[in-house]
Amino acid sequence: MRAVAEVRRVPAIVVIDGRSGAGKSTFADMIAALLGSAAIVRLDDIYPGWDGLQAGADTARERVLAPLRQGEQGSWLTWDWSSDRQSDRVQSVAPAPVVIVEGAGILTPESAELADVTVWLDAPRGARRARALHRDGETYRPHWERWERQEDAHLREHDPARIARFVFRLP
Repeated sequence: MRAVAEVRRVPAIVVIDGRSGAGKSTFADMIAALLGSAAIVRLDDIYPGWDGLQAGADTARERVLAPLRQGEQGSWLTWDWSSDRQSDRVQSVAPAPVVIVEGAGILTPESAELADVTVWLDAPRGARRARALHRDGETYRPHWERWERQEDAHLREHDPARIARFVFRLP
């Protein structure tokens, strides 16, 4: 919390990465609650489907992080998971005092340059899987390994735990 409070520019941008089920959304909600308010952008609204981890992270960097860093509004088209296609609905985020961007794949060297605080969350595979399946139900089960392979590629290419200013290992 102190790291966010010490940021002297607006918006203070917090990037939270971690594998599926690591606790990114919960952590983002907790930070927002402790601060009293913060805008939260969830990559789950941006990823273009089950094969879109990198594309979603790229979109978030280009359409959310880069504009916010310039003091401008970020915007993106949302993904409709039920119809498995991009929707016509545009979401946006204004440069609030604190903006949290959370999602698997978001922490890269390029996105770290646009952020003020970077976080990597890690947890054992079994615990992550149990949380993800509890959260998303059976709709996620057939896609778990498919998504995990994309996370593996992200970790090999970018090593987000090394880039992050803060690393938390959760049970």
